[in-house]
Amino acid sequence: QVQLVESGGGLVQTGGSLRLSCAASGSISSLDIMAWYRQAPGLERSLVAARRSWGSPYYVDSVKGRFLISRDNDKNTMYLQMNSLKPEDTAMYYCAAGPGTIQAPDPRIWGQGTQVTVSS
Repeated sequence: QVQLVESGGGLVQTGGSLRLSCAASGSISSLDIMAWYRQAPGLERSLVAARRSWGSPYYVDSVKGRFLISRDNDKNTMYLQMNSLKPEDTAMYYCAAGPGTIQAPDPRIWGQGTQVTVSS
């Protein structure tokens, strides 16, 4: 089974940018939907963005216009470019893959997470 490893998290000031990467141990071309989730302390894990290899991506309203999800099947890597970061974006970010829809993925594979902290 393909394994996913996130990287790119860190500490950034409000208004800053980070790019998260999700590297797969094998081909991602057969993975239908790849997605980014986040979980802040005391809250449930929630969907941030998702996409297939084709078609338009999905973003939750709170990140629209600021985040960009992309996937490079040749590099077996998915990315999340995060711009104009806000303190409320602080969370552990996870990448995931599986079937479902881009609005409601059904992840079967999860990464271990990467921490994003936005200071005010």
